[in-house]
Amino acid sequence: MSITVADLEVVRLADRPDLEGGMWDLTQHWPRFMLEDVVGDLYYSRLERYPDHVLLAVDAEDRVWARAYAVPFAMGEDVGRPSLPERGWDQVVLWAWFDDLAGRAPTHLSALEILVDPEARGSGLAGHMLEALRDTARAAGLASLVAPVRPSRKHLAPTVPMADYVARTRDDGLPEDSWLRLHVRAGGRIVGVCPTAMTISGTLDEWRGWTGLPLDRTGPTEVPGALAPVHVDVEHGHAVYVEANVWVEHAV
Repeated sequence: MSITVADLEVVRLADRPDLEGGMWDLTQHWPRFMLEDVVGDLYYSRLERYPDHVLLAVDAEDRVWARAYAVPFAMGEDVGRPSLPERGWDQVVLWAWFDDLAGRAPTHLSALEILVDPEARGSGLAGHMLEALRDTARAAGLASLVAPVRPSRKHLAPTVPMADYVARTRDDGLPEDSWLRLHVRAGGRIVGVCPTAMTISGTLDEWRGWTGLPLDRTGPTEVPGALAPVHVDVEHGHAVYVEANVWVEHAV
């Protein structure tokens, strides 16, 4: 099936709560282990708190072709957060949680995910959703849109340090990675690597279920879809995955 951006409308979950089922259907396109970050539950279990910052691209039949999740948070010297956190995705979700508890007004919007149906990839929809998030930050009067970007092709080079991967550029000076390149072309500025953006831990049996791999040898293990090797410890019966992302900032 062929789809173009012109065929779609971007709506807020706040305005179309009936689309939530189709929104969740897209989750199947993530590697299974990526759904096991416990910090993520603080966001995904409370989407009703952020419906203005959940965007969906839908066609005339209400099929959801893409989703974009974001969370507002406060940052600045006055709140003890002078810069974007090295713990990236996990930390910004926690910051938003703490801000909500404290009744603290947000200053920035962080993208958490832009996910496009594989049938629509290459249509320009990802960039369209990114621009919609930037518009959302602007409409809310926030200082900027930031994103702990998960480079789309880093999983093909899991043993390469993220900083080295980010430094890879094409002849035109743009990032070699297509997702980072889209952000830069859209006006984003690469701020730096957040080396511990997400941590996923579990027992070996859990990891075997998530990956289908035997995981019977202690040491770094490459897992399909992972941006870095998973640290397997057979003797202690667990495995830990620490994912680095890349902070990108977009002026609004």
